[in-house]
Amino acid sequence: MTKDIGMRRIYQYYPKKMTRVLELGRVGELDVDSSNWFGRVIPSRTFDFEPMSVRKIAKTLELSPSTVSLALRSSPKISEETRDKVLKEATRLGYRPNAKLNELMSHLRLNSTGPNVACFGVVSFYDTLRPWERSKHLSYIYEAMQARGEALGYRLESLGLKAPGMTPARFRSVLDARGIQGLLCFGSPNVEEEFPNELDHYAVVTVGLSISTPLHRVTSHFFNDLYRTLDKLHRIGYRRPGLLLNEYEEGRTAHVYPSAYLGWCEHVLGNPLLMPILRTSEVSAERTLEWFRSNRPDVIVCVHHRREVEKLQKILQSNGISVPRDVGIAAVTQLLEGTELSGMQQNQRLMGEWAVELLASRIMNQNFGIPDNPRIELVESEWIEGTTLLSGKWN
Repeated sequence: MTKDIGMRRIYQYYPKKMTRVLELGRVGELDVDSSNWFGRVIPSRTFDFEPMSVRKIAKTLELSPSTVSLALRSSPKISEETRDKVLKEATRLGYRPNAKLNELMSHLRLNSTGPNVACFGVVSFYDTLRPWERSKHLSYIYEAMQARGEALGYRLESLGLKAPGMTPARFRSVLDARGIQGLLCFGSPNVEEEFPNELDHYAVVTVGLSISTPLHRVTSHFFNDLYRTLDKLHRIGYRRPGLLLNEYEEGRTAHVYPSAYLGWCEHVLGNPLLMPILRTSEVSAERTLEWFRSNRPDVIVCVHHRREVEKLQKILQSNGISVPRDVGIAAVTQLLEGTELSGMQQNQRLMGEWAVELLASRIMNQNFGIPDNPRIELVESEWIEGTTLLSGKWN
Protein backbone atom coordinates (compact mmCIF):
# COMPACT_ATOMS: atom_id res chain seq x y z
CA MET A 1 0.00 0.00 0.00
CA THR A 2 1.43 3.38 -0.99
CA LYS A 3 0.76 6.46 1.12
CA ASP A 4 1.75 10.05 0.46
CA ILE A 5 2.87 11.09 3.92
CA GLY A 6 3.99 14.59 5.04
CA MET A 7 7.66 15.11 5.86
CA ARG A 8 7.04 15.39 9.57
CA ARG A 9 5.26 12.02 9.73
CA ILE A 10 7.89 10.29 7.61
CA TYR A 11 10.59 11.54 9.98
CA GLN A 12 8.51 10.61 13.03
CA TYR A 13 7.66 7.03 12.04
CA TYR A 14 10.66 6.17 9.87
CA PRO A 15 13.64 8.02 11.41
CA LYS A 16 16.33 5.67 10.11
CA LYS A 17 14.87 5.57 6.61
CA MET A 18 14.40 9.36 6.62
CA THR A 19 18.03 9.83 7.60
CA ARG A 20 19.04 7.69 4.64
CA VAL A 21 16.71 9.66 2.36
CA LEU A 22 18.34 12.93 3.41
CA GLU A 23 21.81 11.47 2.87
CA LEU A 24 20.86 10.39 -0.64
CA GLY A 25 19.03 13.63 -1.35
CA ARG A 26 15.77 11.88 -2.17
CA VAL A 27 12.27 12.63 -0.98
CA GLY A 28 9.26 10.83 -2.35
CA GLU A 29 6.38 8.57 -1.52
CA LEU A 30 6.89 5.93 1.11
CA ASP A 31 5.81 2.43 0.12
CA VAL A 32 4.52 1.04 3.39
CA ASP A 33 4.43 -2.67 3.95
CA SER A 34 2.51 -3.72 7.07
CA SER A 35 5.16 -6.34 7.79
CA ASN A 36 8.06 -3.91 7.32
CA TRP A 37 7.85 -0.63 9.22
CA PHE A 38 10.72 0.87 7.29
CA GLY A 39 9.19 0.21 3.85
CA ARG A 40 11.08 1.52 0.85
CA VAL A 41 11.50 4.93 -0.73
CA ILE A 42 10.28 5.63 -4.25
CA PRO A 43 12.15 8.78 -5.37
CA SER A 44 9.87 11.46 -6.78
CA ARG A 45 12.36 14.33 -6.82
CA THR A 46 16.06 14.65 -6.24
CA PHE A 47 18.05 17.44 -4.61
CA ASP A 48 21.22 18.54 -6.39
CA PHE A 49 23.64 18.53 -3.51
CA GLU A 50 26.51 21.00 -3.56
CA PRO A 51 29.80 19.52 -4.74
CA MET A 52 31.63 20.70 -1.64
CA SER A 53 29.81 19.37 1.45
CA VAL A 54 29.81 20.51 5.06
CA ARG A 55 31.60 17.31 5.99
CA LYS A 56 34.47 18.17 3.61
CA ILE A 57 34.93 21.56 5.28
CA ALA A 58 34.72 19.94 8.72
CA LYS A 59 37.37 17.37 7.82
CA THR A 60 39.70 20.02 6.39
CA LEU A 61 39.43 22.20 9.53
CA GLU A 62 39.25 19.24 11.96
CA LEU A 63 35.90 20.41 13.30
CA SER A 64 32.63 18.57 13.75
CA PRO A 65 30.05 18.86 10.93
CA SER A 66 27.55 20.36 13.37
CA THR A 67 30.02 23.12 14.29
CA VAL A 68 30.60 23.92 10.62
CA SER A 69 26.86 23.90 9.92
CA LEU A 70 26.18 26.34 12.77
CA ALA A 71 29.06 28.57 11.68
CA LEU A 72 27.75 28.74 8.12
CA ARG A 73 24.39 29.92 9.50
CA SER A 74 26.11 32.56 11.69
CA SER A 75 24.81 30.95 14.86
CA PRO A 76 25.63 32.90 18.07
CA LYS A 77 26.62 29.56 19.62
CA ILE A 78 29.84 29.62 17.57
CA SER A 79 32.68 31.98 18.41
CA GLU A 80 33.51 34.72 15.95
CA GLU A 81 37.00 33.30 15.43
CA THR A 82 35.67 29.85 14.48
CA ARG A 83 32.92 31.33 12.32
CA ASP A 84 35.41 33.44 10.36
CA LYS A 85 37.70 30.43 9.89
CA VAL A 86 34.84 28.30 8.56
CA LEU A 87 33.57 31.01 6.20
CA LYS A 88 37.07 31.61 4.86
CA GLU A 89 37.62 27.90 4.20
CA ALA A 90 34.16 27.53 2.63
CA THR A 91 34.96 30.38 0.25
CA ARG A 92 38.33 28.83 -0.62
CA LEU A 93 36.75 25.47 -1.38
CA GLY A 94 33.94 26.96 -3.42
CA TYR A 95 31.14 25.90 -1.07
CA ARG A 96 27.62 26.91 -2.11
CA PRO A 97 24.60 26.20 0.13
CA ASN A 98 21.71 24.13 -1.22
CA ALA A 99 18.65 26.31 -0.79
CA LYS A 100 16.19 23.45 -1.29
CA LEU A 101 17.85 21.31 1.34
CA ASN A 102 18.15 24.22 3.79
CA GLU A 103 14.44 24.90 3.43
CA LEU A 104 13.61 21.23 4.05
CA MET A 105 15.89 20.93 7.09
CA SER A 106 14.52 24.15 8.62
CA HIS A 107 11.04 22.69 8.29
CA LEU A 108 12.12 19.41 9.91
CA ARG A 109 13.88 21.17 12.79
CA LEU A 110 10.83 23.34 13.46
CA ASN A 111 8.36 20.46 13.50
CA SER A 112 10.54 17.91 15.29
CA THR A 113 10.91 20.13 18.36
CA GLY A 114 7.22 19.93 19.22
CA PRO A 115 4.52 22.59 19.40
CA ASN A 116 5.55 23.99 22.79
CA VAL A 117 9.03 25.04 21.60
CA ALA A 118 7.86 27.08 18.61
CA CYS A 119 7.34 30.21 20.66
CA PHE A 120 7.90 33.96 20.39
CA GLY A 121 8.48 35.94 23.56
CA VAL A 122 6.51 39.19 23.84
CA VAL A 123 8.21 41.99 25.80
CA SER A 124 7.97 45.71 26.40
CA PHE A 125 9.53 48.42 28.54
CA TYR A 126 6.21 49.52 30.01
CA ASP A 127 5.51 49.11 33.73
CA THR A 128 3.06 46.29 33.09
CA LEU A 129 3.52 42.76 31.79
CA ARG A 130 0.76 43.12 29.18
CA PRO A 131 0.51 46.76 28.02
CA TRP A 132 -2.03 45.76 25.35
CA GLU A 133 -4.56 45.13 28.11
CA ARG A 134 -4.59 48.88 28.82
CA SER A 135 -4.60 50.09 25.22
CA LYS A 136 -7.10 49.25 22.50
CA HIS A 137 -4.50 50.25 19.91
CA LEU A 138 -1.95 47.77 21.28
CA SER A 139 -4.59 45.09 21.85
CA TYR A 140 -5.45 45.08 18.13
CA ILE A 141 -1.76 44.72 17.28
CA TYR A 142 -1.38 41.86 19.77
CA GLU A 143 -4.47 40.06 18.46
CA ALA A 144 -3.07 40.27 14.92
CA MET A 145 0.27 38.92 16.16
CA GLN A 146 -1.47 36.00 17.82
CA ALA A 147 -3.50 35.12 14.73
CA ARG A 148 -0.55 35.35 12.35
CA GLY A 149 1.75 33.51 14.75
CA GLU A 150 -0.73 30.65 15.07
CA ALA A 151 -0.99 30.43 11.27
CA LEU A 152 2.81 30.11 11.04
CA GLY A 153 3.06 27.58 13.88
CA TYR A 154 4.13 29.88 16.73
CA ARG A 155 2.53 30.72 20.03
CA LEU A 156 3.17 33.96 21.95
CA GLU A 157 4.32 34.12 25.56
CA SER A 158 4.36 37.34 27.61
CA LEU A 159 7.65 37.82 29.44
CA GLY A 160 8.40 40.38 32.16
CA LEU A 161 11.47 42.23 31.04
CA LYS A 162 10.70 44.92 33.63
CA ALA A 163 9.47 42.55 36.37
CA PRO A 164 10.76 43.25 39.91
CA GLY A 165 14.18 41.70 40.42
CA MET A 166 14.58 40.84 36.73
CA THR A 167 17.98 41.52 35.21
CA PRO A 168 19.02 41.11 31.55
CA ALA A 169 21.25 38.16 32.51
CA ARG A 170 18.42 36.42 34.34
CA PHE A 171 16.01 37.20 31.53
CA ARG A 172 18.42 35.64 29.07
CA SER A 173 18.56 32.44 31.13
CA VAL A 174 14.75 32.31 31.08
CA LEU A 175 14.72 32.58 27.29
CA ASP A 176 17.37 29.90 26.87
CA ALA A 177 15.61 27.54 29.26
CA ARG A 178 12.39 27.87 27.27
CA GLY A 179 14.09 27.58 23.89
CA ILE A 180 12.91 31.03 22.76
CA GLN A 181 14.91 32.52 19.89
CA GLY A 182 12.64 35.40 18.83
CA LEU A 183 11.25 38.43 20.68
CA LEU A 184 8.38 40.73 19.71
CA CYS A 185 8.77 44.09 21.46
CA PHE A 186 5.96 46.59 22.08
CA GLY A 187 8.35 49.48 22.58
CA SER A 188 8.72 51.87 25.48
CA PRO A 189 7.15 55.08 26.87
CA ASN A 190 10.70 56.47 26.75
CA VAL A 191 11.69 57.27 23.16
CA GLU A 192 15.39 57.04 24.10
CA GLU A 193 15.10 53.53 25.58
CA GLU A 194 17.94 51.18 24.60
CA PHE A 195 17.59 47.44 24.16
CA PRO A 196 19.84 45.51 26.61
CA ASN A 197 23.14 44.42 25.06
CA GLU A 198 22.89 41.17 27.00
CA LEU A 199 19.97 40.15 24.77
CA ASP A 200 21.85 40.48 21.49
CA HIS A 201 21.78 36.69 20.90
CA TYR A 202 18.13 36.70 19.82
CA ALA A 203 16.12 37.82 16.83
CA VAL A 204 14.14 40.93 17.82
CA VAL A 205 11.41 42.88 16.05
CA THR A 206 9.88 45.94 17.70
CA VAL A 207 6.75 47.93 16.90
CA GLY A 208 7.08 51.70 16.52
CA LEU A 209 10.08 54.00 16.78
CA SER A 210 10.42 54.35 20.56
CA ILE A 211 13.47 52.06 20.99
CA SER A 212 16.62 53.95 20.03
CA THR A 213 18.69 50.78 19.50
CA PRO A 214 18.80 49.86 15.78
CA LEU A 215 16.36 46.93 15.64
CA HIS A 216 14.21 45.37 12.96
CA ARG A 217 10.87 47.14 13.29
CA VAL A 218 7.39 47.64 11.93
CA THR A 219 5.81 51.05 12.28
CA SER A 220 3.23 53.34 10.76
CA HIS A 221 4.30 55.41 7.76
CA PHE A 222 3.88 58.68 9.66
CA PHE A 223 5.26 60.96 6.96
CA ASN A 224 3.11 59.45 4.24
CA ASP A 225 0.01 59.41 6.46
CA LEU A 226 0.13 63.18 6.94
CA TYR A 227 1.08 63.87 3.34
CA ARG A 228 -1.83 61.79 2.05
CA THR A 229 -4.18 63.52 4.46
CA LEU A 230 -3.14 66.94 3.14
CA ASP A 231 -3.52 65.72 -0.45
CA LYS A 232 -7.06 64.55 0.29
CA LEU A 233 -8.02 67.82 1.92
CA HIS A 234 -6.66 69.71 -1.06
CA ARG A 235 -8.75 67.60 -3.46
CA ILE A 236 -11.86 68.36 -1.42
CA GLY A 237 -11.16 72.07 -1.75
CA TYR A 238 -9.37 73.14 1.44
CA ARG A 239 -6.55 75.62 0.86
CA ARG A 240 -5.40 76.74 4.33
CA PRO A 241 -4.63 73.61 6.38
CA GLY A 242 -3.25 74.20 9.85
CA LEU A 243 -1.36 71.60 11.90
CA LEU A 244 -2.11 71.02 15.58
CA LEU A 245 0.59 68.64 16.83
CA ASN A 246 1.01 66.69 20.06
CA GLU A 247 4.55 67.27 21.34
CA TYR A 248 4.89 63.73 22.69
CA GLU A 249 3.82 62.17 19.38
CA GLU A 250 6.26 64.40 17.52
CA GLY A 251 9.12 63.02 19.61
CA ARG A 252 7.98 59.40 19.24
CA THR A 253 7.81 59.74 15.45
CA ALA A 254 11.23 61.30 14.88
CA HIS A 255 9.73 64.72 13.99
CA VAL A 256 8.37 63.54 10.64
CA TYR A 257 5.02 65.34 10.94
CA PRO A 258 6.49 68.88 10.73
CA SER A 259 8.68 67.73 7.83
CA ALA A 260 5.67 66.36 5.94
CA TYR A 261 3.55 69.45 6.63
CA LEU A 262 6.15 72.06 5.68
CA GLY A 263 7.27 70.08 2.65
CA TRP A 264 3.70 69.67 1.42
CA CYS A 265 2.92 73.38 1.90
CA GLU A 266 6.00 74.35 -0.12
CA HIS A 267 5.46 71.77 -2.86
CA VAL A 268 1.68 72.14 -3.31
CA LEU A 269 0.89 75.67 -2.11
CA GLY A 270 4.27 77.27 -2.81
CA ASN A 271 4.38 78.62 0.73
CA PRO A 272 6.23 76.66 3.44
CA LEU A 273 5.43 79.40 5.97
CA LEU A 274 1.66 79.23 5.52
CA MET A 275 1.08 79.39 9.29
CA PRO A 276 2.94 78.32 12.43
CA ILE A 277 2.44 74.80 13.76
CA LEU A 278 0.55 74.69 17.07
CA ARG A 279 2.42 72.29 19.36
CA THR A 280 0.68 71.21 22.56
CA SER A 281 0.83 68.51 25.19
CA GLU A 282 -2.96 68.75 25.43
CA VAL A 283 -5.56 70.82 23.62
CA SER A 284 -6.47 73.96 25.59
CA ALA A 285 -9.14 76.52 24.73
CA GLU A 286 -6.95 79.61 25.21
CA ARG A 287 -4.03 78.61 22.99
CA THR A 288 -6.20 76.93 20.37
CA LEU A 289 -8.56 79.90 19.92
CA GLU A 290 -5.68 82.39 19.83
CA TRP A 291 -3.90 80.34 17.14
CA PHE A 292 -7.12 79.83 15.16
CA ARG A 293 -8.15 83.50 15.16
CA SER A 294 -4.63 84.66 14.26
CA ASN A 295 -4.16 82.27 11.30
CA ARG A 296 -7.70 81.41 10.12
CA PRO A 297 -7.13 77.85 8.84
CA ASP A 298 -10.04 76.42 6.84
CA VAL A 299 -9.21 72.92 8.13
CA ILE A 300 -7.26 71.74 11.18
CA VAL A 301 -5.15 68.61 10.86
CA CYS A 302 -4.90 67.33 14.43
CA VAL A 303 -2.18 64.79 15.32
CA HIS A 304 -3.27 63.80 18.82
CA HIS A 305 -5.03 61.10 20.78
CA ARG A 306 -8.65 60.92 19.67
CA ARG A 307 -9.82 62.25 23.06
CA GLU A 308 -7.92 65.46 22.40
CA VAL A 309 -9.28 65.69 18.85
CA GLU A 310 -12.83 65.40 20.20
CA LYS A 311 -11.92 68.01 22.80
CA LEU A 312 -10.79 70.34 19.99
CA GLN A 313 -14.18 69.98 18.30
CA LYS A 314 -16.03 70.83 21.52
CA ILE A 315 -13.83 73.91 22.15
CA LEU A 316 -14.52 75.27 18.68
CA GLN A 317 -18.25 74.64 18.76
CA SER A 318 -18.68 76.05 22.27
CA ASN A 319 -17.11 79.29 21.00
CA GLY A 320 -19.48 79.64 18.03
CA ILE A 321 -17.19 78.02 15.44
CA SER A 322 -19.16 75.36 13.55
CA VAL A 323 -17.51 72.09 12.47
CA PRO A 324 -17.37 71.46 9.53
CA ARG A 325 -19.18 74.57 8.23
CA ASP A 326 -16.67 77.16 9.52
CA VAL A 327 -13.64 74.89 9.79
CA GLY A 328 -12.97 71.23 9.08
CA ILE A 329 -11.14 68.77 11.31
CA ALA A 330 -9.03 65.86 10.05
CA ALA A 331 -7.52 63.58 12.69
CA VAL A 332 -4.29 61.62 12.29
CA THR A 333 -4.28 59.19 15.19
CA GLN A 334 -4.19 55.57 16.32
CA LEU A 335 -7.93 54.84 16.45
CA LEU A 336 -11.06 56.59 15.24
CA GLU A 337 -13.66 53.88 15.76
CA GLY A 338 -16.59 55.01 17.88
CA THR A 339 -16.15 58.66 16.88
CA GLU A 340 -17.55 60.88 14.13
CA LEU A 341 -14.12 62.20 13.22
CA SER A 342 -12.73 62.09 9.69
CA GLY A 343 -9.09 61.21 9.25
CA MET A 344 -6.32 58.62 9.23
CA GLN A 345 -6.41 55.60 11.53
CA GLN A 346 -3.38 53.33 11.96
CA ASN A 347 -3.61 49.80 10.52
CA GLN A 348 -2.98 47.68 13.62
CA ARG A 349 -3.80 44.42 11.86
CA LEU A 350 -1.02 44.77 9.30
CA MET A 351 1.44 46.02 11.91
CA GLY A 352 0.92 42.89 14.01
CA GLU A 353 1.00 40.49 11.07
CA TRP A 354 4.08 42.03 9.50
CA ALA A 355 5.97 42.01 12.82
CA VAL A 356 5.42 38.25 13.18
CA GLU A 357 6.35 37.58 9.55
CA LEU A 358 9.51 39.67 9.86
CA LEU A 359 10.57 37.87 13.04
CA ALA A 360 9.89 34.43 11.54
CA SER A 361 12.03 35.32 8.52
CA ARG A 362 14.89 36.47 10.76
CA ILE A 363 14.88 33.15 12.60
CA MET A 364 14.64 31.17 9.36
CA ASN A 365 17.72 33.02 8.10
CA GLN A 366 19.54 32.67 11.45
CA ASN A 367 19.75 36.46 11.66
CA PHE A 368 20.29 36.97 15.41
CA GLY A 369 21.63 39.88 17.40
CA ILE A 370 21.51 43.65 16.97
CA PRO A 371 21.56 44.16 13.18
CA ASP A 372 24.05 46.38 11.41
CA ASN A 373 21.40 47.14 8.79
CA PRO A 374 17.97 46.78 10.40
CA ARG A 375 14.87 46.20 8.29
CA ILE A 376 12.11 48.76 8.75
CA GLU A 377 8.66 48.05 7.34
CA LEU A 378 6.27 51.00 7.03
CA VAL A 379 2.51 50.45 7.24
CA GLU A 380 0.20 53.06 5.74
CA SER A 381 -2.84 54.13 7.76
CA GLU A 382 -6.44 53.87 6.58
CA TRP A 383 -8.75 56.79 5.79
CA ILE A 384 -11.93 56.86 7.89
CA GLU A 385 -14.83 58.90 6.55
CA GLY A 386 -16.56 60.89 9.30
CA THR A 387 -18.62 64.04 9.61
CA THR A 388 -15.98 66.68 10.40
CA LEU A 389 -15.18 67.61 6.78
CA LEU A 390 -17.49 69.30 4.27
CA SER A 391 -17.62 66.62 1.60
CA GLY A 392 -15.59 64.43 -0.75
CA LYS A 393 -14.39 60.87 -1.09
CA TRP A 394 -10.97 59.27 -0.92
CA ASN A 395 -9.79 58.98 -4.50
